[in-house]
Amino acid sequence: MMRSLFIFFITICVLSGFAQQPDELTLRYHVPATAWEETLPLGNGRIGMMPDGGIDTELIVLNDISMWSGRKDPEAINPKAFPYLQEIRQLLLAGKNMAAQKLMYAHFRSGGQGSALGQGKDAPYGCFQMLGNMHIRYTYPTAEKTTNYERELSLNNAIASTKFTKGDVTYQREYFASHANDILGARIVADKKKSVSMEISLSRLERGKVWVKDNTIFMAGQLNDGDNGNKGVQYITKLQLIHKGGNLITGDSSLAVKHANEVVILVSTSTDLLDENYKKTVDHLLAKAAENSFDKLKQRHTASYQAKFNRVELNLGLQDNVASTPSRLAHFQAGDDPAFAALYFQFGRYLMISGTNEKSLPLNLQGLWANQIQTPWNGDYHLNINLQMNYWPAEVCNLSELHKPLIDFTKSLVPSGEISAKEFYGAQGWVAHMMSNPWKFTAPGEHASWGATNTGGAWLCAHLWEHYNFTQDKKYLKTIYPILTGAADFFLSSMIAEPKHGWLVTAPSTSPENAFYVPGSKERVYVCMGPTMDVQIIHELFTNILAAAEILGIRDQHTTRIKETLSKLPPMQVSPKGYLQEWLEDYQEVEPKHRHVSHLYGLYPSNQISPSTTPDLAAAARATLNRRGDEGTGWSRAWKINFWARLQDGNRAYKLLKSLLEPTSGSEVNMNSGGGTYPNLFCAHPPFQIDGNFGGTAGVAEMLIQSQNGYIEVLPALPDVWADGSFKGLRVRGGAEVNVKWANKKITSLTLQASLKNSFKLKVPADIASIRQGTKSLTIENGFTNIQMNKGERLELKMIYKH
Repeated sequence: MMRSLFIFFITICVLSGFAQQPDELTLRYHVPATAWEETLPLGNGRIGMMPDGGIDTELIVLNDISMWSGRKDPEAINPKAFPYLQEIRQLLLAGKNMAAQKLMYAHFRSGGQGSALGQGKDAPYGCFQMLGNMHIRYTYPTAEKTTNYERELSLNNAIASTKFTKGDVTYQREYFASHANDILGARIVADKKKSVSMEISLSRLERGKVWVKDNTIFMAGQLNDGDNGNKGVQYITKLQLIHKGGNLITGDSSLAVKHANEVVILVSTSTDLLDENYKKTVDHLLAKAAENSFDKLKQRHTASYQAKFNRVELNLGLQDNVASTPSRLAHFQAGDDPAFAALYFQFGRYLMISGTNEKSLPLNLQGLWANQIQTPWNGDYHLNINLQMNYWPAEVCNLSELHKPLIDFTKSLVPSGEISAKEFYGAQGWVAHMMSNPWKFTAPGEHASWGATNTGGAWLCAHLWEHYNFTQDKKYLKTIYPILTGAADFFLSSMIAEPKHGWLVTAPSTSPENAFYVPGSKERVYVCMGPTMDVQIIHELFTNILAAAEILGIRDQHTTRIKETLSKLPPMQVSPKGYLQEWLEDYQEVEPKHRHVSHLYGLYPSNQISPSTTPDLAAAARATLNRRGDEGTGWSRAWKINFWARLQDGNRAYKLLKSLLEPTSGSEVNMNSGGGTYPNLFCAHPPFQIDGNFGGTAGVAEMLIQSQNGYIEVLPALPDVWADGSFKGLRVRGGAEVNVKWANKKITSLTLQASLKNSFKLKVPADIASIRQGTKSLTIENGFTNIQMNKGERLELKMIYKH
């Protein structure tokens, strides 16, 4: 009997995209915001604002990513810590973890003040802070009720708007954070002349002097350096009001306009953290912006923003351009709205483009948006997952250049990290622990339960390598090689042999923030030797260095020592109960449902666990996730999306996406429950913490394409509810962009755009009988085909599906 064949055509080429127009991607609201987590985030990677769209009074929170209190603290290095290291290690070797932990709390910690979570505002460690508030009070020619209210954020052009009608007058406001002119802009207009009347002012809860001159409001101050001295970050903000028609009234601390046709607000602001000429910069940016019409500023902003945003499209169905975003968020739980998942994915890309830029600081726990002086957890850089999660989408989601702030920050930690390695451990190389800040803090934190983790810098090194993996830039690789080997030097010179097997392990350390019981005790213990995550990170660091050395043609003492040491690292161990062990010993966790799943680092973001290469470990990872459960903080749920995508269980990954998008409210700190998504699609830890947004976006990308195992796999974890769709512009390791269309979960077209000459290995779906290029059949071996591509080469493949 003849077998039936179905033919699809797949094009592998260097041409970009599909002919269809991008979806309208809009966050939409029918009422003003009543909480900050309902306001709309705007940013250009350096400065930002969040308008609430109030009708009679409007609050616009202003932000600058460099608004940091504190300073470099020489007391962060604690010279009294090192003498206790040997005793701590001996206690750990003897199985006396609690005694070792008590010594660490007492002695082995930073000598400075303020690294304790949420206590940095007035301490040398410092904290990220809001810039200030813009207050606008409107008056209207009629007291009639408001109708037709709409508030929106367009992801397509990074512009927010508010529109409503009062009586027979329709008002419209537009806001953006210019990606071209580096200022904040807003315009208030009405469709009837002389209808715009308003009073505007600036304020800050502390350390802000406000004054007015002509049509400009000034706000300036200096943040606390930790000693109430004169070394704190200085800032200045200038708000210029430009009106058409009407009269300007100048007050001591405010400006008012009566009966104008249109009002334009321009805000220029900066600090001396990154710019010693910040005052001149503010003046220059404001003057240049004022030379242009608002429409011209908006046009230039949109063009600059879209140059990044339009690289990637994801179509999972038609967008609902009527329902409000909170309504869609709520209905997503009860039903399936694939297009809403696409909107959320693109919102994450929007936040990355808006939250950081090539010359800025890295995205912190808040991105760049905050409405407080003392932000939660200091709004700093947590190196035990949170900072890294912020950058998980950077490469695959085609925003590679936005990896630069993290890469530069990692490089900048090395001098401080070398001091920490020497002074705390008597070790070579450099180290960073659980947290850091713009002052390059690398010491152990004040509490061993979270502050003792010493693989933070090594985890950052994984991002340095990933940037190379996607770009194949050998010149760049040469610059990061010393950073990688410096991180390795720390472990090569500080690991000790554990007593049972002689394995080399970190000591002391922790499995991030998770506690266990020592047999025979019910005391909560964190401090240990060689937790599984440390082993995985170190193994990854070592293997990345060996790969880099081979590419660069380097053979040195590092490669020799690393090869000797790799075999002495502990293996990943599977418990008799079937899950992957989190520690060297199969301890009982204090919280089996803990938010961190650190021992699955090897599954994601690393690639040491895979259903195809390590099926037994993949089964243990699956058992671990089932044991951990699908609940947790927002970012924890986001991480689990990526885990299940790597395990190629699309439906379970989708279930976690729904869990991440569970509607929530409230801003009180909760470490165990309340995770989900706020009405403005910010991720709730709670409170707001931006890493979950980026983890969720990365997770969607991971469901659609993977390349971590040396080959490209398309639609590896596609859920049943995404049976039809398309994406454009997602990137793979090796240096290529991929566009795909699919129907009924079968690929109907594929475009590969190579950015350099390379060989690409493509996994062939099992239901494909053969692949042809013209009259030539491509070789398929063990489910793969290899494609050699020159830059600019175009290949058309005919793929013949089995019945």
